[in-house]
Amino acid sequence: MGDPVTEYTARLQQQERDIQSLSAEIESLKNPQDLNASARLEELREENARLKYRLNILKRGLQEERTMMNINQRLQEVFGEAIRAACPELDNPPLAVAPNQQAKFGDYQCNSAMAMAQMLKAKGVKINPREIAEKIIQNLPDNELVEKTEIAGPGFINIHLKRAFVSKLLSNLLVNGVQPPPLAAKKRVVVDFSSPNIAKEMHVGHLRSTIIGESMCRLFEFLGYDVLRLNHVGDWGTQFGMLIAHLQDQFPNYLTVSPPISDLQAFYKESKKRFDEEEDFKKRAYQCVVRLQSKEPDIIKGWNLICDVSRKEFQRVYNCLDVSIIERGESYYQDMMTDVVKEFEKEGFAQLDEGRKIVFIPGQPIPLTIVKSDGGYTYDTSDLAALRQRLFDEKADIIIYVTDSGQSTHFQVVFAAAQMIGWYDPQVTRVEHAGFGVVLGEDKKKFKTRSGDTVRLMDLLEEGLKRSMDKLKEKERDKVLTPEELSKAQRSVAFGCIKYADLSHNRINDYVFSFDKMLDDRGNTAAYLLYAFTRIRSIARLANIDEATLRKAAETSEVLLDHEKEWKLGKCILRFPEILQKILDDLLLHTLCDYLYELATTFTEFYDSCYCVEKDRQTGEVVKVNMWRMLLCDATAAIMAKGFDILGINPVDRM
Repeated sequence: MGDPVTEYTARLQQQERDIQSLSAEIESLKNPQDLNASARLEELREENARLKYRLNILKRGLQEERTMMNINQRLQEVFGEAIRAACPELDNPPLAVAPNQQAKFGDYQCNSAMAMAQMLKAKGVKINPREIAEKIIQNLPDNELVEKTEIAGPGFINIHLKRAFVSKLLSNLLVNGVQPPPLAAKKRVVVDFSSPNIAKEMHVGHLRSTIIGESMCRLFEFLGYDVLRLNHVGDWGTQFGMLIAHLQDQFPNYLTVSPPISDLQAFYKESKKRFDEEEDFKKRAYQCVVRLQSKEPDIIKGWNLICDVSRKEFQRVYNCLDVSIIERGESYYQDMMTDVVKEFEKEGFAQLDEGRKIVFIPGQPIPLTIVKSDGGYTYDTSDLAALRQRLFDEKADIIIYVTDSGQSTHFQVVFAAAQMIGWYDPQVTRVEHAGFGVVLGEDKKKFKTRSGDTVRLMDLLEEGLKRSMDKLKEKERDKVLTPEELSKAQRSVAFGCIKYADLSHNRINDYVFSFDKMLDDRGNTAAYLLYAFTRIRSIARLANIDEATLRKAAETSEVLLDHEKEWKLGKCILRFPEILQKILDDLLLHTLCDYLYELATTFTEFYDSCYCVEKDRQTGEVVKVNMWRMLLCDATAAIMAKGFDILGINPVDRM
């Protein structure tokens, strides 16, 4: 028998042709009496709808076969059904399934019985949680993954998975690659991150937003979402008046000859000094702001020149960190702000307060200022305009702002105002501020240079490259790697360690920046994981097993899980979709780092206990290759590679 999907598709296509031909026939006859053709057409349409339904089921089954299953989610479906059948009198009974912390008690655990007993007690029904656990087990539907269950303690249900089921999932992973679970619906995600200010250097504070935001985008993209990465740069406002006025004085012919501004930071400081000290210059600066807002061509040219110098500097950082992002600064939303103010006035939400227009939102600690007393707009106005544009023009289903936690109140009030005016319903659209703590020096104070200045991001990245090379030379890698391999390893370690040190900490907390700790190849660091990854990748290479041999083995041989360390590693590999789902819910990326570290250490336990390649002790020649174990090595490396990709880390083959 042929492939059912191909068969159904061919029948569908034939039917589509028949329907078109009959539709054309009816159209040409234009005769309401011709009921035979019309009846035949209806018959075909019904058959066509049935075939489409069958085809979709087959396609979904095929897709599920090719993608990674979230075992925890599948167990929740199975136990959810059993819980509802066991206690139909409970509305929304609690569903708690989690991996078991101790292998001797099974693979997963369902802890719902105790909470259900409490709910029944509140309804006046007294029942022992163990009895409820018994009823849950009796009502378990037939399923493909549970081998056996046991009741432990006050009512925990220990769940043992079928080994054949886990083995099959590992084979699917090896044959199809690391594919995310199917998405119910493709959603549009906007992530607002990085957001440096024009004419100012990117500093260590921007590092966190850039690294965290990039990683979130990569996660959403891997899971199949449509992602728009936005850089909300500070490219508008009064500071541009003084910068343009200073540009006119320093480079009077800037319209025809591009000014050689090499150090924009110094240029900014000079203009600020003049703005503070020279009254005449201050007046001209304000005039330039008005002319910029009126979009006078000469002033816009000066503004663009200044923005371009900054863009080039920002791009150097983004190139190092392998970040892609679309610039859409405050200037983009200027013309939209008037409409925002009008809308709040029309709905009766705007109030006058000492010449300002403010908006009070019930339950919020502070009002928003949407128009200043001088008639200008504020950050509040531009953030409202940006949010409105993302909801209505971009049609975003999820919007995430990655900025420091100091802005959490501001965003809380902006989001509340948007809900109050009816722009979005939080039950339907997810709008969230993913805040993060500050970067501290090793003295636990805000990270600064010795002279007390903010640390330039480019200086930090260059220092990382230098230290990474020192570390590689200390390990004498320069003697075994080619110059090209050494350079790749240097960049991989330097930028990988900087990213991982940030992402492996809970983003909500402050974290201490330490090159010594991040470059240490022991413990939960990128250096350790990168070395572990290259070691795993080298196992097949040293046994002279190529990609094609591994692929053939994946398609033809079973992944055996008889040894306890094989079983532990197999289950750990398959937890990857659960980890990603958790991060999708709470946007805390350190969970992925913790998982990769656990995977690497679980692999080490497996490798120390289970021979993958057996060699002759005298000659060192390969005597036997345990192919199922080589497949476990390959699956581990595949998951680690995808985890690195989500974190924005580039591993290398040789290190």
